[in-house]
Amino acid sequence: MNEGNSPLTNEWWLPRHPRSARRARAYLRVLADVWRLQDEVAETAVLILSELTANACVHARVPRGRHVRTRCLLFAGRLRIEVADASELMPEPRAAGPEDENGRGLALVAALADDWGTYPRPYGIGKVVWFELKLAPAHSAGARFLERAVT
Repeated sequence: MNEGNSPLTNEWWLPRHPRSARRARAYLRVLADVWRLQDEVAETAVLILSELTANACVHARVPRGRHVRTRCLLFAGRLRIEVADASELMPEPRAAGPEDENGRGLALVAALADDWGTYPRPYGIGKVVWFELKLAPAHSAGARFLERAVT
């Protein structure tokens, strides 16, 4: 399968609420089972998604009623997850001190993800924070699932 083929995608919208990070973790665990992702990749993705969803719910200064969107894309060779919110303020890594209770989330994302970044939402208000994780070679269960689903 070549990189030009369309990825499998799944997305969901969650309210900007503290419980949404827990819901996002649960949704991604189910999707990881369906897509047959390796356990290590799935657990790392769940951890990073939880951090990004919590950040979007806690730090985004937006009017009531706005939602957080998560989009998962499974390509041959990588998993990409995007978290979008209506805040235009781009996140920036901070240097947290030993006594700080916050400020370590993006350092965690940078340490665990193979790649990550941000960009303004096209055609709308807000931003997207994304990360990617590499999958095992083409013999992995997730890649075999993708091959069958696209062909």
